[in-house]
Amino acid sequence: MSELTFEQMLEDSLKTIHAGEVVEGTVIDVKPEEIVLNIGYKSDGILTKNEYTNDPGVDLKDTVKVGDTMEVKILKVNDGEGQVSLTYKRLAADRGNKRIEEAFNNKEVLKAVVSQVLDGGLSVVVEEVRIFIPASLVSDTYEKDLSKYAGQEIEFVVSEYNPKRRRYIGDRRQLITAKKAEMQKELFERIKEGDVVEGVVKNVTDFGVFVELGGADGLLHISEMSWGRVEHPKKVFKVGDTVTVLIKEISGSKIALSMKFEETNPWKNADEKYAVGTEVTGTVARMTDFGAFVELEPGVDALLHVSQIAKEHIEKPSDVLKIGDSVTAKVVDFNEADKKISLSIKALTAVEPKAEENADEVPVDIDAVIAAEGEEE
Repeated sequence: MSELTFEQMLEDSLKTIHAGEVVEGTVIDVKPEEIVLNIGYKSDGILTKNEYTNDPGVDLKDTVKVGDTMEVKILKVNDGEGQVSLTYKRLAADRGNKRIEEAFNNKEVLKAVVSQVLDGGLSVVVEEVRIFIPASLVSDTYEKDLSKYAGQEIEFVVSEYNPKRRRYIGDRRQLITAKKAEMQKELFERIKEGDVVEGVVKNVTDFGVFVELGGADGLLHISEMSWGRVEHPKKVFKVGDTVTVLIKEISGSKIALSMKFEETNPWKNADEKYAVGTEVTGTVARMTDFGAFVELEPGVDALLHVSQIAKEHIEKPSDVLKIGDSVTAKVVDFNEADKKISLSIKALTAVEPKAEENADEVPVDIDAVIAAEGEEE
C-alpha cells in the first residue's frame, strides 16, 4: 500500500462541499466589489457585492472587516476560475422569507425604514426581503405626496405573503385605524358635555373647523366661534392651531364644540350696561330697509329703526348710514329674555311730545321687524 502524499492528506482533511450548502467562512480580504472568505475548502470562497446585498450604495470596506465570520450559501463549487462562488443575500432572503411568513401568520407588527418612495406606494426591506406598501395602505386618509416617508421608520403588518410570486404586501393603515379606534374609545370614556378641553385644528371649512381632540374630531361651527359675528373661519383659524373649546354636545360619535364660554357672555351684565335711557355708542354692522343693526360689543346687536334715525323722515337707513359708521344713540327698549335692544338717535335730542302730537306715530314692534329680517335672509 503506497503512502499518501502531503498534498493528498491535506486535501482529504478538507471538507467536501456542494451547491446549496450553508457554510461558515472567515473574511480574509475585502475588496471594493467582493469579499474573500476561507470556508475550510481547498479553494477560497468569493462573495461579490451583488451577492452580498441588494443595496448598491453599500461600501463593503465599511461593512465587513477581515476576521469577521459569516454564514454563506454555496452557489457554485467551481466558478470557472477554480474558486467557490458564494451568496449571502440569498441566504438572508431565505431566512427573511421564513421571518416574513411567521409575521404574516402571527399578525406581528414589523418595523422597517422606508428604502424607496414609489409612485404607487412605499418599499421597505426586512432581512433582505422587499415588502411593498401600496399608497392606499400607507395611511387611513389619502396622501398624494408620500415623499415625507423617505428614510422614516414605520410600523406595518404583512397583509399578503406569496413567496412563489415574490409578492409581499404590507399594511400600515389598519394599525392607524386600530390605534385611533382605541384612542376614540378612551376619549369618549373620559369626556362629557360641559368639559373644557384643548385640541388642534385639523381642517377649516366655510361652515366651521374640525378640531382633533386626541381620538376623535369635534366640529366647531361658525356660529359657535364667538359671541360676536365671524365673517369666515379662515380669517380666525388655520390648520395646526391649538384651541381651547367647550364640549357643547355629544351625540353618538359626533362632538359639537363651542367657544362661547359663559364667563365671557356679553349678555351677562347687559341689563346694567344697556338699561333703558342709557346713551351708547356702537358700529353699524348690517342694514335692512326697516333699520340698521348696531353692534354695541361683540355678541350684542341693537336695532336702530329707520323711524328713530332722525327727526325728519328717512326713506331707508342707507340714505344716511353705511356699514362701519359709528353711531351714538339712546336705549329705548331692553328685552333680556329675547336678547333684544332698541335704539333711538332721535331720542337724544327729542323733547317729550304731547300725547296728541304723537297720536299718528306707530310704535316699533321689535319682534316683527326681527322676524321680517329673518324672512328676507
